[in-house]
Amino acid sequence: MKHSGTPTAGPGRRNALRLLGASALAACAWPATGQGTAAPRLVTVSGAITEVVYALGAESQLVGTDTTSIYPAAALRTPKVGYMRQLSAEGLLSLKPDAVIATTESGPPVVLDQLRSAGVKLELVEADHSWGEVQRKVAAVGRAAAREQQARELMAKLDAEWAAVQQRVAAHAATGARKPRVLFVLSHSASPQVAGEKTAADAVIRLAGGVNCMSGFNGYRPMTAEAMASAAPDIILTSTQSIEAHGGVEKFWQRPELALTPAFKKRALVTQDAVLLLGFGPRMPQSIGELHQSFLSAA
Repeated sequence: MKHSGTPTAGPGRRNALRLLGASALAACAWPATGQGTAAPRLVTVSGAITEVVYALGAESQLVGTDTTSIYPAAALRTPKVGYMRQLSAEGLLSLKPDAVIATTESGPPVVLDQLRSAGVKLELVEADHSWGEVQRKVAAVGRAAAREQQARELMAKLDAEWAAVQQRVAAHAATGARKPRVLFVLSHSASPQVAGEKTAADAVIRLAGGVNCMSGFNGYRPMTAEAMASAAPDIILTSTQSIEAHGGVEKFWQRPELALTPAFKKRALVTQDAVLLLGFGPRMPQSIGELHQSFLSAA
């Protein structure tokens, strides 16, 4: 029997070679979360930032969130580090995070300094109530979670959704139709406040094609009868949490200040969940799209 100089690999040998090649490739390919190291442990301080973590599929890396992180429902079950403006360094450090992702609205500053001194990576996203804020949140989570490719893919999807919503708003504005005058009421307690300029509420009203009827001041002020009469809103915008705090829609409308407004006569009320409405997170295209349609229907 003759044998050739080059042995022919049988089925068993070919399978072994394929497995060896696959193993070699696997050894050369680092996982998305680092070069064979454990995935970074994350604490998020902002409901919207927490949403981004879930949107990127990085929820298993979450070791803590702040009290504004209520969506998705699973976020409610994460260890809490307190309210975003009243953080404690001890509470945060006890969770042994590799990175804390927050916005420039978080604090107090001394706590942030303590985190830096302890060697914790701190990603602070500028909060300026714009679409750029959403983009920065996605990029910051991508960096901190070692999921930058997934973050780029998510941002491309969200940018497309946002462009479509803004086209709808712009198309309606091009018709020359009068923009509705909208008043945002923050009423999670017994002392309702109204939103002026340089607030998240002011930004979402404008982005959805309305006009904030409270101008001439920044931030929030108490809701007074005089202010309501002069503002003359066509629509009242508030959060579902504000309605719940009042005990329902009928009780909300029983506030005497509101009776002085054109919105009261039509019962023109638009509500959204507070995190969806004011969070500037990955659901913002949905939020603004729904607000725009609601403004058209209620005006």
